[in-house]
Amino acid sequence: MPTSTVLITGGTSGIGRACALAFGRAGYQVAITGRDETKLADTAQALAAAGIAHLTIRADVGDEAAAARAVQETVARFGGLDVLLNNAGISMRARFQDAELDVIKRLMQTNFFGTVFSTKFALPHLLQRKGTIVGISSIAGYRGLPGRTGYSASKFAMNGFLEALRTELLDQGVNVLTAAPGFTASNIRQTALAADGSAQGESPRDEGAMMSSEAVAAEILRAVQQRKRTIVLTGQGKLVVFLNKWLPGLSDKLVLNHFRKEEKGVDVG
Repeated sequence: MPTSTVLITGGTSGIGRACALAFGRAGYQVAITGRDETKLADTAQALAAAGIAHLTIRADVGDEAAAARAVQETVARFGGLDVLLNNAGISMRARFQDAELDVIKRLMQTNFFGTVFSTKFALPHLLQRKGTIVGISSIAGYRGLPGRTGYSASKFAMNGFLEALRTELLDQGVNVLTAAPGFTASNIRQTALAADGSAQGESPRDEGAMMSSEAVAAEILRAVQQRKRTIVLTGQGKLVVFLNKWLPGLSDKLVLNHFRKEEKGVDVG
């Protein structure tokens, strides 16, 4: 039985890096993609220090050719693929009326098409080993969040894509997991795009009050091992999904109030 291999897109920070270490410590061979050479080297050092067999690939999976290359290099190095973890993503923080359309396009290219491209090229290998496709979604994929129209759109699109794919693959042995981490202490908010596409900078949320990336990674690893179809993490995340399903009018008001506080710079962790 060959050693299991996981390919993690956007694996150099936050949830992606935490998953690389968690899966590696669980015995997986780990391949990660990233766009920043320095962060790739730093993560490689952490994986090596933990004794984890690894491969780092400089690639932007929002580019079709780069996504194909990432899968090819992973399979060439490790001989196959058992888990594809679609984690690469960017966020935004701006009202739609103020946001440049290029911001929305960039989010869709990375968050949605990055998932589609990577999954397309990985699927033949995952079918061979009856593996797992994971999409790191968000509460924003269940409940549209003001100030994050492009992000919500990309995650709703991801959820629909993965749900349809899960159904297609039901009798072919490949599991599809959609994971919504909820509000997590991750750098995605620090790198969120402003209305003009520049990096937003500091997050208005209290990172210390959130679930850690390491805790999220442990939950994702467990869900992969148990071949679950969906997980929604954090009590707040589960509450948002519940209220949006059963009390949508109230959900609108609560979310808008939350957003207004955030716009004023109030700590809303």
